[in-house]
Amino acid sequence: MAQWIGSMVSIKCSGELGNYQGEILDANPDRITLTKAFCDGLPCQTPIHVNAADITSLKFIEKPVEDTALSTVVLRKPSKAPRCHSTSETLNNSKQNQINGVQNVSKPIDIELSKKFDEGLAFSNKSNNTPINNKRGATKGGRQWVKSWKDEECFGSPLDHHVKGEFDFEKNLALFDKQAIWDELNLQKPDVVKNTENRKKYSVFRWNSKYRHDENVIASQPQSTRQIFVPKQDCNEYVSDDGLIIPCISRILRKKLFEAAEKAGLSLEKRIELFGTAAAELAIQLIGGGHRLNPNNVHQLPTVLVLCGPHNQGAAGINTARQLASHGVRTIVYCVSLDAPAIKNELSLYMLTRNRTITIVPELPSTIDLIICALGEDSDSPKSYPALAGWINKNKAPVLALDPPSGGIPGVYPKLSLIPVLPLPHSDNNGKLYLANLGFPVDIFNEVGIKYRSPFGPKNIIPLHPHE
Repeated sequence: MAQWIGSMVSIKCSGELGNYQGEILDANPDRITLTKAFCDGLPCQTPIHVNAADITSLKFIEKPVEDTALSTVVLRKPSKAPRCHSTSETLNNSKQNQINGVQNVSKPIDIELSKKFDEGLAFSNKSNNTPINNKRGATKGGRQWVKSWKDEECFGSPLDHHVKGEFDFEKNLALFDKQAIWDELNLQKPDVVKNTENRKKYSVFRWNSKYRHDENVIASQPQSTRQIFVPKQDCNEYVSDDGLIIPCISRILRKKLFEAAEKAGLSLEKRIELFGTAAAELAIQLIGGGHRLNPNNVHQLPTVLVLCGPHNQGAAGINTARQLASHGVRTIVYCVSLDAPAIKNELSLYMLTRNRTITIVPELPSTIDLIICALGEDSDSPKSYPALAGWINKNKAPVLALDPPSGGIPGVYPKLSLIPVLPLPHSDNNGKLYLANLGFPVDIFNEVGIKYRSPFGPKNIIPLHPHE
């Protein structure tokens, strides 16, 4: 056994005797003596004698290169007294260390890792042209090598590799046929989902691509309901937001309807008052509503200009101006003629609001928020006002027309038009149409041959869209 002397061994003992590592100092068939020994990872100050009967496993370890400058032992303060169960000498030495106040004891080490660590230090120092006895450089290089070695052991290859060249995203994206994938996914969708998507894509009644809080996410075509029937229906039709069909009536049928209302007690004054109320409600929405009419916002009160002709539509315009003034809106009324009998009553009431009334085009204001145009009277050849039309077209304020002729006001192109009761077949020159409710009873419609059921619901004004 003399050939074993000087070899590094790792001995595993039976029971609670522990494990030992160290260099063989002496060996015989009965026991082995170790020097520079570690018991369960803790260093022993004196040689250790291990009985051959207690040995269950013995492995030879290649002896590392001796170098005092490259110590791999990291010292730490022990949290409790070390355990050593092999011999009484080791136990006595451990107690003696505690009595003598030994503060730093070596940390458990792995001899195989120590060997690789030493090789890494040598390689790092060699590559950096650093002397082997430079402790600072050796330690730094060793840490880097150990980190690389750990990464290689864990992941199979070093992590600090570099990609040669930039990655071509566009080239690789072109290899992905997105349309084919979408087609394949579309084939897997249920028929209900496919039909819903097709209705959403080709729906005629989808006026806005965004959904309101009260709309269904699943797009569906609203059911067109006809609940108003007129005699000799040969004109265009409109449809409301709820899908209700609103038929157009002729100018003759409309005249008969108003005459029947007059006989029933709905006089012209009442109809003008109701129509003016609806026009004022729509105008307030156009000028900003409660944001502009807030009592704490008096420095930004809106200004509305009302252009009135010498007829019933002009009287409705003056009535609208008076009702807007009652809400705190600054109003200016332009009258083509102050002596017209149709507007005298409404004009006398408007004068009590102490708002302005003008009759000359040069006196028209330059800055206004809304123009209400009540110049057109429904007839075969409505009268034109070139000077007023030129001034309106130069102004940037939106125009709201009150009951304009079906063909439009000559030279004036309003953004919106408000129509009473039932619409005439209006041209596109009148802009977007809104229908106002004047509260006509059903029997008045029945008297002129119209089967009527109110399409207004909870509102007094509803928008109209062309029915295709």
